[in-house]
Amino acid sequence: MLGVIGWGALALHFELPGPRPLVVVVIAVWVLIGAAALIAPWQVRRGSPRQSRRARVALAIRLMFTLTLVVLVSWWQSLEPRNDRDWAPDVARQLSVERDGDRVTLHNVRDFEWQTPATAIPRWETREYDLSRLDSVDMIVSYWMGPAIAHTLVSFGFTDGRHLTFSVEIRRERNEAFSISGGFFKQFELNLIAADENDILRLRSNVRGEEVYLYRVGLSPEARRELFLAYLEEASRLRRAPEFYNTLTSNCTTIVFDMVDRIVSGLPRDIRLILSGYLPEYVYDIGGLDTSHPLEFLRERGHINPRARQIPYTAGSEAFSRAIRDGVPAADGEILHASSP
Repeated sequence: MLGVIGWGALALHFELPGPRPLVVVVIAVWVLIGAAALIAPWQVRRGSPRQSRRARVALAIRLMFTLTLVVLVSWWQSLEPRNDRDWAPDVARQLSVERDGDRVTLHNVRDFEWQTPATAIPRWETREYDLSRLDSVDMIVSYWMGPAIAHTLVSFGFTDGRHLTFSVEIRRERNEAFSISGGFFKQFELNLIAADENDILRLRSNVRGEEVYLYRVGLSPEARRELFLAYLEEASRLRRAPEFYNTLTSNCTTIVFDMVDRIVSGLPRDIRLILSGYLPEYVYDIGGLDTSHPLEFLRERGHINPRARQIPYTAGSEAFSRAIRDGVPAADGEILHASSP
């Protein structure tokens, strides 16, 4: 009962539209009805001459709570994700894809020039890539709230020196801020951002001051290709059918794992897929990183912040991408292979 009452209060807090005072009143009414339903049975005393009347009152209160809960759940189930809200500028557009064999054309690739964590010169581009020149996959882990919580990004490198980073992110509305608890209550939609490293990695290392680590991942050429295409399919799917972000089940790590799991067979489930700050340990344990060195060595070499801060922003330059990989060991062989069809 307490769990249901608490869930209902939070659902109303995050999603009920209308003036804030009215929302507070509705939450208070819900909590009072729930508290009455919780306490009412204890007011019925055996042997009391008023037992029958109190039992009827207790039953009526329980029925009122049940009906209110039905209304609340029906309203909750009616909430649907959308693609037509007033979005924050950095997630305002969605990636769209055209493909002709190995040639892919990506529209709405983000390449913002960030001045502060909240302000940037916006730039959305159309870029072309050749899948036959796909050369590497890197996992980037950006720590923004303690050792257990991090944001996971995946960056693809091409033989011409270019890099493209994919990031599963919340799609915030304008003037809306991220909330971990709100992520459990349909507060945000999902968006898949494809971005230049000068934008999406520099934002975290240089502008927000997060601690960012880059790890080279050992994927076979077939698996690299399949993973890149899986990102493109995920972007197209979200354009067709918007989806809510969920802090626990549909986030920056679990969605990436689901894509990799369809490509590489036999990957174990692990709590580190939820506590994404420990994801490097998980990938190291399954052999996806350079196991000829201790993980601590890879973590030390992969810490990009000192090198990233030395490179000034230059639109279209790969100097930032080269600098952040300086000294980072490559994975020892192509360990993780695509599953056989």
